[in-house]
Amino acid sequence: MDLGIKGKVALVTGGSRGLGRQAALSLAREGVDVGICGRTSETLEVAVEEIRSLGVASVGVVGDVSELSSIQGLHEQAVEALGPVDILVNNVGGSRSRSDILGTSLEDLMGTFDLNLFGGYQLMKLVIPHMQECGWGRIINISSIWGREHGGNISYMSAKAGLIAATKHAAVTLAKDGILVNSIAPGSISHPGGAWERFQESNPEEVVQSFVEHNLPMGRFGWPEPVGDLVAFLASERASLITGACIVVDGGQSKSLI
Repeated sequence: MDLGIKGKVALVTGGSRGLGRQAALSLAREGVDVGICGRTSETLEVAVEEIRSLGVASVGVVGDVSELSSIQGLHEQAVEALGPVDILVNNVGGSRSRSDILGTSLEDLMGTFDLNLFGGYQLMKLVIPHMQECGWGRIINISSIWGREHGGNISYMSAKAGLIAATKHAAVTLAKDGILVNSIAPGSISHPGGAWERFQESNPEEVVQSFVEHNLPMGRFGWPEPVGDLVAFLASERASLITGACIVVDGGQSKSLI
């Protein structure tokens, strides 16, 4: 299936590993030039070479999306190397706290919002003018099933819920400009260096199996490729009537009916 996005330019945050890396590769296979950002130059270089091997241009920008003062420079470096951004994938996420309201400071709550919402929000603001000028654009925000229902810790759940809400509001605002804005809510996806890989490595086998049996209907953790391919589809002409949606990719894990 030709997704009709060959020659477009994408920027993927947290693109050197995990879901971001897979999103970058899925876009590159469709002929999209892809800029990625990450905090470690070594992993960025490996990912950039992998993307380039698919016959497209790529650049890696070292940067921390939670450092809001660095967002402008990160965007400028990507644009200077590849051109204005047509497709933005806000993938960076995580938590500054692992506790509930009693154990989470306001500082940690704010830091988690910086990481999951505010950095991506600022990047959205930076790429929208070009998209409006072209009458075409795609913004895809990676949230979580814990932004849709109870789960995880209070800071992560709150920030991801905020990302879904911002996605919906922006989508309605920008629909008339030909800019589609959607979010994806992955479940428990395991990948090298990720939280669910660490969970499996740091817990006894019986604990891991109990989690799988009680939470994962497919009997296994998720994997990155379905998320990356959904990113490419949402970026495409084939998804031209989808905006403001939050699409779950979790193998039936979540409990919500909506």
